Amino acid sequence: MARDGTVLRIGNASGFYGDRFAAMREMLTGGPLDVLTGDYLAELTMLILARDRLKDPSLGYARTFLRQMEECLGLARERDVKIVVNAGGLNPARLAEELRALARRLGVEAAVAHVEGDDLLPRRAELGLPDGLLAANAYLGGFGVAACLTGGADVVVTGRVTDAALVVGPGIARFGWTPEDLDALAGAVVAGHVLECGAQATGGNYAFFREHDVTRPGFPLAELRADGSSVITKHPGTGGAVTTGTVTAQLLYETGGPHYLGPDVTARLDTVRLTGDGPDRVRIDGVRGEAPPPTLKAGLNRLGGHLNEVVFVLTGLDIEAKADLVRRQFDDALPPGARPAEMRWTLARTDHPDAPTEEAASALLRLAARDPDPARVGRELGRAAVESGLSGYPGFHLTAPPGPGAPYGVFTAAHIDAKAVEHTAVLPDGRRIAVPPAPVTSQPGPVEVELPEPLPAGPTRRAPLGLVAGARSGDKGGDANLGVWARSADGWRWLAHALTVEELRELLPETAELPVTRHLLPNLRAVNFTITGLLGEGVAARHRFDPQAKALGEWLRARRLDIPTTLLDSPEAPL
Repeated sequence: MARDGTVLRIGNASGFYGDRFAAMREMLTGGPLDVLTGDYLAELTMLILARDRLKDPSLGYARTFLRQMEECLGLARERDVKIVVNAGGLNPARLAEELRALARRLGVEAAVAHVEGDDLLPRRAELGLPDGLLAANAYLGGFGVAACLTGGADVVVTGRVTDAALVVGPGIARFGWTPEDLDALAGAVVAGHVLECGAQATGGNYAFFREHDVTRPGFPLAELRADGSSVITKHPGTGGAVTTGTVTAQLLYETGGPHYLGPDVTARLDTVRLTGDGPDRVRIDGVRGEAPPPTLKAGLNRLGGHLNEVVFVLTGLDIEAKADLVRRQFDDALPPGARPAEMRWTLARTDHPDAPTEEAASALLRLAARDPDPARVGRELGRAAVESGLSGYPGFHLTAPPGPGAPYGVFTAAHIDAKAVEHTAVLPDGRRIAVPPAPVTSQPGPVEVELPEPLPAGPTRRAPLGLVAGARSGDKGGDANLGVWARSADGWRWLAHALTVEELRELLPETAELPVTRHLLPNLRAVNFTITGLLGEGVAARHRFDPQAKALGEWLRARRLDIPTTLLDSPEAPL
């Protein structure tokens, strides 16, 4: 598509720190782009970068991006593609300096700018934040990015901004949106949320992955227009697929109810319309925006203590009795004064009867131990595991020798008055532009959503939910998000009535005692659940087997319930 000014083509080349290294070159060479973005930050990443900064104050940014730029900066400038990334992490100013030095070494003319002000740690006491933090960062919006681009930047690096800000900022710079253009900003937020996780929008991590070739899915791009509407697509000839299903899945990822709060605008997810626009093209329009809240979300990272894990392999017969013996021997070997503050035992019955291989005949008993004192999860814990080797259950062995234990982090969220955050755009010429908070704010009110007419009663068959519904799940601190969508209008009429909070607790017993909130999103034919506390103190604390709840949706899809045969026998049901 020619660059006619009416469409801004924004691509994505990274969904996390560690994503496909070659994606940046692939996106720059695969077709026309105006802007290439990359999301390198997650809650766990901020902790990793904080520990880097502790070892070396000059670090704290995503070093992978710098290596990508060594390969691709010249290519981006040749093609006049702006680069906008949050790879600055905890040290965007230093990354900007490194990029300027890299450009000089390469002989490439590149104007580099950065956004700062998200780092709240130097002002911890003033802002009333707790002691002991390794990192404290506010989630900034897109107007700082826009100021950098308007000020002549070819490359913009930020610290902690909202993931969608990487798309919203270029939209503001191209189309001249102001804080009053709420619908356009909201549309850009939705497009940004679809792009932010890279190939998740093109068939990666997709419930119905067998319907497409996702061996190497391409990365997504958005054709963004002045009214905030967009078309999600990908470069021609790349793998994967862009469908209303893949876009729906990504829209449900790590979101909640109809209000998607951000620093620039509150996007109304219940107003999103998705329509096919040709092969590998999905149009997003109809998005309404409301004033943002008066506070900014802030991510707080601290060390929570030390943890260790020991995994026992139990093979053959009497699995439950063998597990019980291990636990009793541990109780005997560790006196109360040496016992970790928390010991969690999990038995995974991966064994099969009459198995053809030893591995298939084996179950795994996992002990996760946590304590503020590293000594309590170190040598004594390992000793208790190893010393029972010749006096324990038959076939005793471990997946690995016990290690010394390691520190773990805890992520919590806080909310800071937006007026107290010093959002600043630092332009290529060194000028510092203060970015004011949103002039008008409001707290979201309740949204009334009507249930669809129920599907008429008829014969049912007990079958996995995943035969008629897709799911996508993830983490937000210690909470889990689980979005489920129907494949058809009739499927939605059934799903909205069948998949209640009570039914979810029946299907997923781990949620039975936890607060669960359900939201309906009829335009997406979806129900979106928030399960509070499922992940304990967050991903770094490794509270459960799947610490980021990535596979929670697939577990739900594998669970069986009574499903109308009209849905199971429908052509829209997957093969």
